[in-house]
Amino acid sequence: MFRGRLRGTALWGGSLLLAGCMLNIFLQAASLGMKFGAVADWVARYPALYLAGSLFLFFLLLLFAALVPGGYPGPLLAVAVVVLLGTADNRKLATTGEPLFPWDLMLLKNAGEMRHITRGMLSPLWIAIAAALIVLLLYGMRKLPKVRMRLTWRLLLGGVSAALAGGFLFVVGSGSSLASSLHYENLYWNQKVNYTQNGFLFAFAGNLHQNVMEKPDGYSREAILRIAAKYGGNGSEAANPAPTGGTQAEQDAKMPDILFMMDEAFFDPTRLPGYSFSADPLVFIHGAAKSSPSGYLLSPEFGGNTANVEFEALTGLSMYFLNDGSVPFQQRLVKMSSLPSIVSILKQRGYAALALHPFDDTFYNRNRVYPMLGFDRFTSEKDLPKAARMTPGGYISDLAAVQEAVRELRASKGPAFLHLVTMQNHFPFTSGKNGPNTIAVSGGKEAYRKELETYAQDTKLTDEALAELAKELKELPRRTVAVFWGDHLPALSAGIYAEAGWDAKPRLKHETKLMLLANFDIGAEGTGTLSPAFLGPEVFRRAGLAEPPFYQLLDRVKAELPGLSGSVRIGSGGNEIRKLTPEQEALLSDYRLVEYDLLEGKQYSAKLMF
Repeated sequence: MFRGRLRGTALWGGSLLLAGCMLNIFLQAASLGMKFGAVADWVARYPALYLAGSLFLFFLLLLFAALVPGGYPGPLLAVAVVVLLGTADNRKLATTGEPLFPWDLMLLKNAGEMRHITRGMLSPLWIAIAAALIVLLLYGMRKLPKVRMRLTWRLLLGGVSAALAGGFLFVVGSGSSLASSLHYENLYWNQKVNYTQNGFLFAFAGNLHQNVMEKPDGYSREAILRIAAKYGGNGSEAANPAPTGGTQAEQDAKMPDILFMMDEAFFDPTRLPGYSFSADPLVFIHGAAKSSPSGYLLSPEFGGNTANVEFEALTGLSMYFLNDGSVPFQQRLVKMSSLPSIVSILKQRGYAALALHPFDDTFYNRNRVYPMLGFDRFTSEKDLPKAARMTPGGYISDLAAVQEAVRELRASKGPAFLHLVTMQNHFPFTSGKNGPNTIAVSGGKEAYRKELETYAQDTKLTDEALAELAKELKELPRRTVAVFWGDHLPALSAGIYAEAGWDAKPRLKHETKLMLLANFDIGAEGTGTLSPAFLGPEVFRRAGLAEPPFYQLLDRVKAELPGLSGSVRIGSGGNEIRKLTPEQEALLSDYRLVEYDLLEGKQYSAKLMF
């Protein structure tokens, strides 16, 4: 009997070890587009990383076995969790081009909304595979022999397994010499390569303790003082001057209302070569561009990570300096008590600060980040129960969002800044979600044409909402300037961009529409292509508002590098720049030091430059 029990225990342990090895292969396949030949090459090249990762999974399975009685149910539950992580990684890579990060798991608190947002991301094949795995799990739980362990043995097994699994996370996260000896290199500056080279487990574990930004050489209080002095900052109240003299009404008249309208997944689909449209989906935008300041926004993102675009627009800080894959709202801002931004700048001058997002207020921790930035009120989907949608299953429409924004501006008793983030055009692009398609598309593959027809209908609705906003601006009692831009290009089928030849042209995959509208003269000069970090200085200049020293720094950078992202840099002439001049390097060094000071440092510049 003893030998039989010993044989059964050995079989059980061996099956868990084999499962750990197979799970590691699956995770790496998910990161490599399910190309198992590439997985075999990776294992041959980095055998130590593969074996160490497989052992971690083995100890994880043992830990679950200790936690859940029966020997097999716990490990089967762990297998399900790991498979879900791998699937999420694969789908995120296919949709946005980025792997799964630890901070992405913070969105699990929005599971209901994520189910709505990600509908259509899983193909029938993936659903069939998932269903088959569930059946196998249930069958295995019923048929596999029970492994009985005394409580003392379970406690011992759980303690040892937890210690070894935790040790793995510590060794990788701390960047110890032991991890390096396994040929692990934390490539945080290029996360896609990080995951493909180190494997999902090492890359994911290494990101658990990742800062959003590394400390630049030369950072000190003295360095920030020198930079502040260079751009007019001396720590006095005059660093952020408000209008003075006259009555309060006369002072308010010098401070126009400002509306930021960041539109979800919006770009001009008529820019895609090889496709023609039966009607112009952007009649108003194309017409207004002849008399209103317009151009393009160089988004730091593609297909997702909306919060990173508004991070730039609100703070004036650039994703260019942050570690690859960072989401500051999730990783850093939620932990901060204050951070200077256009919100705090305007509030010091007497503005009311309003945020409007017709979706779940907890998404990207906006319910915590917005108050920290200084917003007085945040209106979300729960506050808009009667807001119109194009169909019952769609999101709140852009037109309804615009109408709510105008209502709030009218209701403000003094000058107001309102930041609107829309949802209407969010993935998936399901035909009928925003009503019947009214624009036919020709050219390209049929499947792509249908998808583009749906997306063109979405942009047409946005165009109509923007036309309504322009009309309402003329009737508002106060001077008002609106800044409209798309946050990122939509996560359309990859083949659409490949057929257009845009995979080799990162600039085109990151340029969205940018337009300024106002009910007073702000000029008609085009904006060119701008990064969202420069929107604050741009609107201040056009509205005649005095700029704080930090915005003067941004103006200097914008004059040299108006487009600044990890994928492309655009110079003052509108051309892409590969090599920086010494002057540009010096400007970016100042910018980087101030950004680190505000995000990760002592915030010396908060009093000096804002």
